[in-house]
Amino acid sequence: MTLPSQAAIVVIGGGIIGCSTAYHLARDHKADVVLLEQGKLTSGSTWHAAGLVGQLRSSASITRVLKYSVDLYKGLEAETGLATGWKMTGCLRLATNADRWTEYKRLATTAKSFGMDMQLLSPEEVKAMWPLMETGDLVGASWLPTDGQASPSDITQSLAKGARMHGAKLFEDVRVTGFVMKDGRITAVKTSKGDIACGKVVNCAGQWARQVGAMAGINVPLQPVKHQYIITEKIDGLATDAPTIRDPDRRTYFKEEVGGLVMGGYEPNPQAWTTGDVPDDWEFRLFDDDYDHFEQHMMQAIARVPALETVGVKQMINGPESFTPDGNFILGTAPECANMFVGAGFNAFGIASGGGAGWVLAQWVVDGEAPLDLWVVDIRRFSNLHRDRQWVCDRTLEAYGKHYTIGFPHEEYASGRPRIVSPLYERLKQQRAVFGSKLGWERPNWFAPEGVEPRDIYSMGRQNWFAAVGDEHRHVREHVGIFDQSSFAKYELSGPDALKALDWICANDVSKAIGRLTYTQLLNTRGGIEADLTVARLGEETFYIVTGTGFRTHDASWIGDHIGEGLDARLVDVTEDFGTLSLMGPRARDVLADVTDADVSNAGFPFGHVREIAIAGHTVRALRVTYVGELGWELHVPIAATGEVFDALMAAGKKHNIRPVGYRALESLRLEKGYRAWGSDITPNDTPQEAGLGWAVKLRKNTDFVGRRALEKTSGAALKKRFAGFTVDDPEIVLLGRETILRNGEPVGYLSSGGYGYTLGKNIGYGYVRNADGVSDDFLVSGDYELVVAMERTPANIHLEPMYDPAAERVKA
Repeated sequence: MTLPSQAAIVVIGGGIIGCSTAYHLARDHKADVVLLEQGKLTSGSTWHAAGLVGQLRSSASITRVLKYSVDLYKGLEAETGLATGWKMTGCLRLATNADRWTEYKRLATTAKSFGMDMQLLSPEEVKAMWPLMETGDLVGASWLPTDGQASPSDITQSLAKGARMHGAKLFEDVRVTGFVMKDGRITAVKTSKGDIACGKVVNCAGQWARQVGAMAGINVPLQPVKHQYIITEKIDGLATDAPTIRDPDRRTYFKEEVGGLVMGGYEPNPQAWTTGDVPDDWEFRLFDDDYDHFEQHMMQAIARVPALETVGVKQMINGPESFTPDGNFILGTAPECANMFVGAGFNAFGIASGGGAGWVLAQWVVDGEAPLDLWVVDIRRFSNLHRDRQWVCDRTLEAYGKHYTIGFPHEEYASGRPRIVSPLYERLKQQRAVFGSKLGWERPNWFAPEGVEPRDIYSMGRQNWFAAVGDEHRHVREHVGIFDQSSFAKYELSGPDALKALDWICANDVSKAIGRLTYTQLLNTRGGIEADLTVARLGEETFYIVTGTGFRTHDASWIGDHIGEGLDARLVDVTEDFGTLSLMGPRARDVLADVTDADVSNAGFPFGHVREIAIAGHTVRALRVTYVGELGWELHVPIAATGEVFDALMAAGKKHNIRPVGYRALESLRLEKGYRAWGSDITPNDTPQEAGLGWAVKLRKNTDFVGRRALEKTSGAALKKRFAGFTVDDPEIVLLGRETILRNGEPVGYLSSGGYGYTLGKNIGYGYVRNADGVSDDFLVSGDYELVVAMERTPANIHLEPMYDPAAERVKA
């Protein structure tokens, strides 16, 4: 076959992700699609994958993606005539200690929240299902009957055949050698067999995705890691439909294959392959067997399945798999190049994800935006930090080592730290700060009192910082606290058409006078919330935009991508130019008045305004805004002056009882006030009306903006889901999010976030209540509510107003 000279979409890579994407582009969108594979289909990581298919993740959208994979694999053979090896054997996850068992009770609750029936079994029930297993050390196991296994190569060939049946063209032995670029977009793909002009490119090149991306100036932060497993000879008494087993406390997994077992694991001392380029000619190749390294798994596996001690090993597989720095895969539009999409870095989850990832990626390529809330896997969650290959390697190996460790709440990564520090890092360290890390920035989570060791001690119940954070929380409510929020992402949008651009991008009205602030969402075409930020108007043609630390790449890309063509407006990232000090609490004005000559009275500097004021001889952008529900200012200081301004505030604040406060207290304060967190409470799946943020949308203005049409379509109709708050009186309960909401005993949704409100003295959770016939105020308040927490039901009260200072009198004082 000769290569076509052009195609609408070129997919690079013939593994399961590339073939699934090509299949869905052809089947669902009738797209003109060409797939290129440098060797043979499946010859990268796909052919040596173990083929376990699990479905449950902590994100509802990703769980939906994985459930889709299972549904697709069940029916694919009937469509294409090629077997997929799909077997719905179910999966047992074993627990050998109390913390793991609590984790499973929470997982089972999450599963039920997402409409999946995960059951918890006793050791006796496990033994009955898997007689060859040693169960003496078990507390129990979780059981998900719809999980299963498949043959990776067979599924991929079946998807490839399906893609061809729907009109896609697939070519083997064609290597991509570069791209023709114009104005930051790809116009053609260069290959070993000629160029193909194209409109869009999908990079599904597996462990080569980083190299393919680099040819177009795109960073794909993945790291190939050596992953080993064995296939044994036949084992007497092993049923062909034996459930797959995950034994995380022993770091191993098992699945039945041709009468024997496949057994592998995730060791705490994994071996990276290369931080350089992966060789092009790595077709159907493996590393040499490494029994010394694998022995740690062998010992644990024999203890679990004693029959392994005497059975022969048919084959050892030692191959590279692509892993990422946070254990989540990579999908979406590359921020550096608007017409390259990426699907890679599947962390040995590629077979389970393949069907669903191809489905959403195809939709993303066609629409230019994600069809669901896919933030946890969005390539725009990374930043320039992730261009450092050694940093990516170190963090990825840590994530690999944690693959099967217990997922304690609030756990932080340890590798590659400290990486980015604010000018206050040493000062705060002396104040006994315990730091967390967000997108490379060190940020104080809490401050340890004298006599308390300044470090996190993880547990499933209340953690060691609980009381200290309560003191910080109360301090902000009663006196004044100072938060180092220098890691905030900050941009300036300027130019004659800056207002015109923002008018289209922002859901709220930003055409206010100079010196005013606007809290606004940025919406997708479905009316879902893509970002949530503050826009300050500094001049006729200059706007200052502030958003969350983790959303830096994402929000800049979204704004940049939606500045109308031909408009004269320039977006510049100024994150590192400014430190940010948030001065919050009823005494905030007293402290500020002592360090500036500016009028900071309520009349002179009202809520929702921005002014340039002088502090300690430096010009500071002061934004009167809050995320804690108290009087306060965000002070944006030239970065080099951050230390001096902090010292001046601390000195002046001494008589007002000022103290530094961390992010854990911030979270507790915002929960009481009902402020929504993007990524959990508000996501691309939720509209402002559903989220109770309809007041921040300019529907009454005759201005078009992204998402307006979708909102107008639903504006008269009854909402099918609505955001609400819940409190639980039982102090022993720990709310984290994903707990099921019951109304009159029936599930109606789950919590999007949860925590503790120290002023209220109660657990607080937020989530969406759903009802097919509509959710009115009357429906909400007339129900009896319970939350399911780690499989236990507990009474809850619903709240439609902020639980603390509902009239916002303190904020506007």
